[in-house]
Amino acid sequence: MDNAALIQQITRIKGLVTSAGTSWGTLRGVQAQILEFLAKFAGQNSAFYKTADHQINVNSSITLVATLDNFASYIEAGLANEISPQRQAQLDVVNDLLEQAQSLLNTNSVHPAAPIVLIGATLEEFLRTWIENLGLSMGGRKPSIDSYAQVLMAESLITRQDIKDITSWGGLRNSAAHGKWEEVADKARASLMLEGVNLFMRKYAA
Repeated sequence: MDNAALIQQITRIKGLVTSAGTSWGTLRGVQAQILEFLAKFAGQNSAFYKTADHQINVNSSITLVATLDNFASYIEAGLANEISPQRQAQLDVVNDLLEQAQSLLNTNSVHPAAPIVLIGATLEEFLRTWIENLGLSMGGRKPSIDSYAQVLMAESLITRQDIKDITSWGGLRNSAAHGKWEEVADKARASLMLEGVNLFMRKYAA
């Protein structure tokens, strides 16, 4: 969702707060929507989320509207698009790993399984750190490429096509890791995997 669409959603939700008035039951429902919105676009560890996450009281409408206004100002200032130093360091690591995979692909004596395993590990690291940075719960799922993808899909952070691509890449990685050489012998297929993962990461790096 782009910044203009985010601002539009904030305006819509503020209207719901105003409409709720002093009805605590209705206001609790609106607060739940606000928390879902902020968890997705600001993160559960953000000051915006923590401010909105409080017991409903006589001043709740004022607090919720002020929080939404402050988040809107934050977005308009372009701060929501900035990458934290920690996230940038994580992205630098995965970019280095993809460069290593490209180097392996360019080496004729190296079987395609080697870069495929490295590309898969890089994708898994990217998904894992993305989830950690957003403070998302795995919901009891075991850590894996597929599990991370399902968590992100549940939050509407990736598309159904992304899920299909990730499933395909994860399958290739598993075949290479389990020594199914005939399934990963095609260097062109490994190159397509590298290109796809690279494009996916660039799309969602921020």
